[in-house]
Amino acid sequence: MQLPPTVTPRAFERLAEIGAAKDGQALRVAVEGGGCSGFQYEIALDAPKDDDLVLEGSGQKVVVDSVSLPFLSNAVIDFSEELIGARFVIENPNATSSCGCGTSFSM
Repeated sequence: MQLPPTVTPRAFERLAEIGAAKDGQALRVAVEGGGCSGFQYEIALDAPKDDDLVLEGSGQKVVVDSVSLPFLSNAVIDFSEELIGARFVIENPNATSSCGCGTSFSM
């Protein structure tokens, strides 16, 4: 069963720290062909579009386009702070394998 992705409170809190909403921006999470495993995540601040799925929390928005949505079914969008750096991460149950950097995956 395909369910929309979810966004953790930590990810929404980080977006609030960045101040994305006051500029009319949202965190766009998309899936594109490419990368070392076949597909790759594109994560950027962008203005929401009419056909986007909009996920809201803490006054912030995360958007996913309709083409990327099936690839992100049941995924969790989070923010991680580690010794090697801080970044938005995606825990995707649809990915059968992923590369070491975590931005490329296969299904």
